[in-house]
Amino acid sequence: MKKFLTVAAIGAALALSGCGKSDDTAATSAGTVKREAGNWKTDIKLVKFEMPGVPDNVKNQMSKQLAAASGTEQCLTQEQADKEDVASALSKGYGDACTWSKNEIGSGKIDVAGTCTQGAQKVELALAGTLDTKKTDVLVISKGKSPMGGGDMEMQMQVTSTNVGPCKG
Repeated sequence: MKKFLTVAAIGAALALSGCGKSDDTAATSAGTVKREAGNWKTDIKLVKFEMPGVPDNVKNQMSKQLAAASGTEQCLTQEQADKEDVASALSKGYGDACTWSKNEIGSGKIDVAGTCTQGAQKVELALAGTLDTKKTDVLVISKGKSPMGGGDMEMQMQVTSTNVGPCKG
């Protein structure tokens, strides 16, 4: 389950990272959007969590962990905003373990899909949503075989980040 959560964390990290240019030649770099510097608040909502073989208490614990991560704030400096790059964030998030079949980032939208592998765990990861200078809203969908056995698993998280003003102190 830890590996599956790692993949979910990548999706959240990508959603937090904002938008930059894509390394996919099919994406339109002219239409990329950069987040504005400032204090960004991120909310994470668990939309769907199905993992056969996982006890309810483990599911509840995971739901609580995501809820605890929701509402976090992060200062994005102007220097960081200038350097943001979604394609790079994808690479850093999972190293060379992902193969992207779709990588469309531009004109205020993100539509990325691929397969990520870590050890024996293989997960289909998809991110779709909007990217704006003041707000990102991305649905992260992770699917694969349950590491606990018992069939297929799926997790969907809505990750919304909003610029709430200047960085604090």
